[in-house]
Amino acid sequence: MSAAGADLVVIGRFTAVYGIKGWLKVYSYTEPMENLLSYQRCHIQRQGQWQLLEIEDGRVHGKGLVLKLRGVDDRDLAAAYVSCDIGAPVAALPELEAGEYYWRQLEGLQVVVDHPERGRLLLGRVDHLLETGANDVLVVQGDDQSVDRRERLIPYLPEQVVLNVDLAMQTMVVDWDPDF
Repeated sequence: MSAAGADLVVIGRFTAVYGIKGWLKVYSYTEPMENLLSYQRCHIQRQGQWQLLEIEDGRVHGKGLVLKLRGVDDRDLAAAYVSCDIGAPVAALPELEAGEYYWRQLEGLQVVVDHPERGRLLLGRVDHLLETGANDVLVVQGDDQSVDRRERLIPYLPEQVVLNVDLAMQTMVVDWDPDF
């Protein structure tokens, strides 16, 4: 999930129309994907503006989701929503277990490593994350304050690679060779 503004998080995207009665195919960023269907109202970003709409119906279809927006009753109306992002208020997101984080919480954190000879080194900031199937990957971008300006791909493996996440201090400690 990525940030959609101060109080909205993008939870999915309309990808195509489905049928002739106003249904849309949806790519869900939620885990599991059908969690997107638990939102009865959602925000849709259309032509650069967010608007609040009601989900009339939705279901799992094949490897994805399809849903119907209230008032969108034909294929032509539905086509106007293709490629639009679907957002939900941050406050509506489910509570996570201790030690679990939404991607949006990790983006922007400083990534540091405690090097045995060189002390605490800043590798950069989490720019974004990638989903690879095996595990998520942190894309860490170096800057003027880090050991170098390199981009690093660091596997998000709690307790193995990611040793500590401190949201209050905006830092993440990793076990990673800074020369890699």
